Amino acid sequence: MIKLADFTRAQPSPDFNLIICNPPYVRHHHLENGDKDRLQLRTQQASGMKVSGLAGLYCHFLGLSHAWLTDGGIAGWLIPSEFMDVNYGQAVKRYLLERVTLLRIHRFDPNAVQFADALVSSAVVWIRKAAAPKDHSVTFTFGGSLFNPTLTRVVSAQELVKEAKWTRFPAANIRPRSEGPVLSDFFKIKRGLATGDNGYFILSEDKIKQRGLPMEVFKPILPSPRYLPTDEVKARPDGSPDIERRLFLLDTHLSEDEIGKRFPLLRAYLEEGKERNVHERYLCRHRSLWYLQENRPPPPIICTYIGRSDNKSGRPFRFILNHSQATVANVYLAMYPAPVLAAALDSDPNLLRRMWEVLNSLTSDQLLSEGRVYGGGLHKLEPKELANVDASSIGVLLPDVGRLMRQQMEMFDAGKPFSARLAGQRG
Repeated sequence: MIKLADFTRAQPSPDFNLIICNPPYVRHHHLENGDKDRLQLRTQQASGMKVSGLAGLYCHFLGLSHAWLTDGGIAGWLIPSEFMDVNYGQAVKRYLLERVTLLRIHRFDPNAVQFADALVSSAVVWIRKAAAPKDHSVTFTFGGSLFNPTLTRVVSAQELVKEAKWTRFPAANIRPRSEGPVLSDFFKIKRGLATGDNGYFILSEDKIKQRGLPMEVFKPILPSPRYLPTDEVKARPDGSPDIERRLFLLDTHLSEDEIGKRFPLLRAYLEEGKERNVHERYLCRHRSLWYLQENRPPPPIICTYIGRSDNKSGRPFRFILNHSQATVANVYLAMYPAPVLAAALDSDPNLLRRMWEVLNSLTSDQLLSEGRVYGGGLHKLEPKELANVDASSIGVLLPDVGRLMRQQMEMFDAGKPFSARLAGQRG
């Protein structure tokens, strides 16, 4: 019998010993707040899974189905593999390890997109509704087909609890626990600023001149990576980047009344923005002045946060040395020296270049192991993921800092993470 209904509202009956499901791929920002609250409550009641508000609809389908499955029943799920790496996926992984027996995860090669209308990397997850036996292990397969995978690895469930990035399986094993430094020990990493409307707020130098807009309300901003062929941005005498594609970001603390008195042409440009409803966009309407940008000082080192490993360089991410006073948009990750590094840079200005060279010598595997992958072989690094990349090679450049760190480490519990020890030392 086929029943056409909303599964998320249906009353469950635990009568099914087999569930095969390909839930709809609906991202969290397409769910209304009322629906999110309802889904979170029902999912937790059905499965004990406390799903984040950032989770897609498929996570709720997975949790809600728990109440439909008989004890000992089997379920197979075709879902995005992103839960294996992202923060909201922690609740899903906890459910798979604690509430059911996770039997197998097959991940399709992300370069072979399974669905033309969704750029996602897909996985098939098999579970049994039963407590996992002691010393249970999970089979991970990759590539090829479900019945004829390219790679296979069996991983202990106890080890899976400790590993945040499940997409490393089956190609690699569990990562050894490192007590060494990570990038967040040397850099404060932030996503570049989100303007609310790049087409309106970011203007070329020629367009600013043509419209007679005052340069003093603009600050330089780097173009997107595809328009920045160099990995070292030189500066002109005024601090703006010495590059071919010169862009500037509208950003001022002046009120509209002050702008009207001092810069009539800029006031006219703001009115054009209002006619286009730019001021009603989510980011703009939550600002004290709808055209005032968030604070993002010029970062000395920048990392591209999204890319493909099949490009000409074979490197999905680039580290860029920025000598200019240009800020960056959210297509980049901005890397600002932490206090321990800033002090070292004060005494050795050439250190930043050597550090940049070391960053560019990091292997793709070192970076990809912390990031995530989407359909079509698209790789992505969030700030916290870049922050967690091993930085032992940078520590070598700072022997004095390294000695101080080792002295401080002796004062703390040896089992405490390096980053936590360093944070304690700073405090």
